[in-house]
Amino acid sequence: MNTPSNTSATPSQRLLGRHAVLTGAGGGIGAAVAAAYLREGALCSIVDLPLEASAEVQALAAQYPQQVHYIAANVTRMADIALLVESAVARFGPIHVLFNNAAIFDMAPLLESDEAMYDKMFAVNVKGAFFVMQKVLAHMVEQQTRGAVINMASQAGRRGEALVSHYCATKAAVISYTQSAALAMAPHHIRVNGIAPGVIATPMWSHVDALFAKYENLPLGEKKKQVGEAVPLGYMGAPGDIAGAAVFLASMEASYITAQTLNVDGGNVMS
Repeated sequence: MNTPSNTSATPSQRLLGRHAVLTGAGGGIGAAVAAAYLREGALCSIVDLPLEASAEVQALAAQYPQQVHYIAANVTRMADIALLVESAVARFGPIHVLFNNAAIFDMAPLLESDEAMYDKMFAVNVKGAFFVMQKVLAHMVEQQTRGAVINMASQAGRRGEALVSHYCATKAAVISYTQSAALAMAPHHIRVNGIAPGVIATPMWSHVDALFAKYENLPLGEKKKQVGEAVPLGYMGAPGDIAGAAVFLASMEASYITAQTLNVDGGNVMS
């Protein structure tokens, strides 16, 4: 079926001059949100694992040469987290927004899932997310910045799935940490919210689809087709479909919203 365009309307500069740090932003949802933030006037410190920025980030830097700073960092390493914050602040000054997006996906039947998979997923999706948030929040408190944090959760964090137990658990932890951090930061007028995407057609879905094909004995492409058709709106989302919510939560339009995790999933989850 034809899906609606998610092309942004004329930017309103809602984030003009605000410094946003975005992790896991070399492609997919992270890069789409970075592009939306840049259109809205933000200064963007874009963080990802490779030493060299992706083609998408390089294109953004070429389009917005005064607004993009790329930082290579591994969010599972405390030293890298400290350095990414230092690098971002050195380039653009105090941080106003954190889009906390770095994450990985894997899956296996419950009785076959091993310790290595568990350790790797929790290291990135929970430890990395928490300590990046903690470091940025400490900076915001020190600078007395009325900032905004957006943690990327998932519809998987709202329920269990037989083949996806670790990923579901990591994203449930992100939702819980979002609530706790929001309460802790409320006296400092710093907002902490989350976004729980549904099925989004990112490059990662080729990996996800291949895993489902393996464990559910499906042809390649079948799981992606099935999950898209099962969405109440009838199709998988695109990375840009998350960008509007990310801009809104980072802006002053959301100034009275905190401790919430917003479902952006075509109607998959009702709350």
